[in-house]
Amino acid sequence: MPGRKFGATRVVRTAMTTIGLIGSGNIGSTVARLAVDAGYDVVLSNSRGPETLADLVAQLGPHARAATAAEAAEAGDLVLVTVPLHAYRDVPVEPLVGKTVMDTNNYYPDRDGHVDALDRAETTTSSLLAEHLPQSHVVKVFNTIFFVALAQLGRASGADDRSTLPVFGDDAGAKAEVTAFLDAVGYDALDAGTLEESWRAENGRPVYVMPYASDGDVTTPAPGRADVVRDLLARADRDGDPQPAQPMPQG
Repeated sequence: MPGRKFGATRVVRTAMTTIGLIGSGNIGSTVARLAVDAGYDVVLSNSRGPETLADLVAQLGPHARAATAAEAAEAGDLVLVTVPLHAYRDVPVEPLVGKTVMDTNNYYPDRDGHVDALDRAETTTSSLLAEHLPQSHVVKVFNTIFFVALAQLGRASGADDRSTLPVFGDDAGAKAEVTAFLDAVGYDALDAGTLEESWRAENGRPVYVMPYASDGDVTTPAPGRADVVRDLLARADRDGDPQPAQPMPQG
């Protein structure tokens, strides 16, 4: 059974699965650490080249290696895309055909520039990636939690203080695959709907970051309960007053 390192005990997967990462920044490197602790192999990539990931690979150990984005996409049984929104068109297409792709993206106009279709609420960030990857199964996940909290809040299955992350996608099998991965790295999943509905979890919406922050401080993690996440998703109002995207959280 998949497991992750909770406390001093490491439960290793009996059937190794490879996670490919396109992007190895704060979220990417955190997911890679969680995956390695859970017994997965990881193949990391970034826009600067494999050689720039040597230190991270050394920290992660023998179950990690660096590659190009195309090689990471090819190697991954499950692939994480965690690049800035403005770079989503650089994600390789062919190696991801038929694969489940986890999308962590958020829209930060101060970083990405303004995207008219997003400003007018005509699409979602994950829908943009899905249009770029028409033969892949995109699942929105990990975008609502700050990387500091993501690194610290993983708990064993059934723990009273286990956190829940929303997932969105158009393919039930892909969402099930991502749910299993979340469980392995210490989180419950809440099926929150389709990619079209993923606006409910985007930057600026009630569920963004705050369920996993203590007293509004994103650098002080607090468990995000399923009932709280569900309630905040339901409170999102796309037709009401515009909810401007916030700057990237710092920490």
